Amino acid sequence: MDVRNMTRRELSEYIAEHLSGPGEEEAREAKAERDRYYGNRIFIRGLIEFTNYCKNDCLYCGIRKSNKCASRYRLSKDEILGCVLQGRELGMNTFVLQGGEDMYYSDKQMCDIISAIKETAPGCAVTLSIGERSRESYKAYKDAGADRFLLRHETADEAHYSRLHPESMSLKNRMKCLYTLKELGYQAGAGFMVGSPYQTPDTLAEDIIFLRELEPHMVGIGPFIAHKDTPFRDMPNGTVGLTLTMLTLTRLALPRVLLPATTALATLDDMGREKAFNVGANVVMPNLSPPDSRNKYSLYDNKASSGDEAAEGLRHLSERIENAGYVVDMGRGDSKMNIENNGGNK
Repeated sequence: MDVRNMTRRELSEYIAEHLSGPGEEEAREAKAERDRYYGNRIFIRGLIEFTNYCKNDCLYCGIRKSNKCASRYRLSKDEILGCVLQGRELGMNTFVLQGGEDMYYSDKQMCDIISAIKETAPGCAVTLSIGERSRESYKAYKDAGADRFLLRHETADEAHYSRLHPESMSLKNRMKCLYTLKELGYQAGAGFMVGSPYQTPDTLAEDIIFLRELEPHMVGIGPFIAHKDTPFRDMPNGTVGLTLTMLTLTRLALPRVLLPATTALATLDDMGREKAFNVGANVVMPNLSPPDSRNKYSLYDNKASSGDEAAEGLRHLSERIENAGYVVDMGRGDSKMNIENNGGNK
């Protein structure tokens, strides 16, 4: 199936017909495309959720500014470096600093943390996931040593975006940030929720169209899961089947992209990771955060943060990956999109 050239209407019709999962042929094609560029390797990233403060009030998010029930925390530089050392001892070579949009951490502090990680773990890749910033801030982080930046767009439909976010946020600015990150030389990641309130096959088709235009290096796709302390507390969760359909379409649209099997998918289905691998996913991110902070980084209810989702469970996670017929890769695992779209850099 030629997803790279499908029209918006064709994409929408396919999605509407495959709400419970992708077609068998398309799933095989997606897996084959992943294997063509990456082999059967699954890349391991160490996730450090270093702050759950956020200045935004996204209607779906458990760490939204208005959630007075959230138990807030911030990790110090030394605590972050402790997580990095733990990950290094486990063999990890990529560290993902993820947090709410917390302006407590100045650009100077962020640059100091980034450069310290690079010194602590020579040769590693540093990924940031800290939301919308100015071009100057993004450049400073890049100059300090940041390699990658994850900024999920959540939906590429402007009307839908406005129903998920406060008026202070705009899809236009989020897209601008993504293009700026690519221009600055980051390996940039976008992504969206599947099954979010008011979503339709048409809005999901719009996500694929946008991803084809942006050509990100990584795409994070996970099901919407309601949080009890948000305005969407009573909304139905997204489904595993439709998430797998969107993973399949994304792999076929962007064969060289890095595609995580997300924690949200594993939260809804214990076999969610394996199901994602079988439609082209090739990244997992065990949690390196201190145990007492993991439950506080509550983006949605019942978030999996222990067992195979935690760094301590890496051995068992590796066994599951290998039992599913894949090879664990602890290297940097850079995106092959660089080779195709950015002049052959590796």
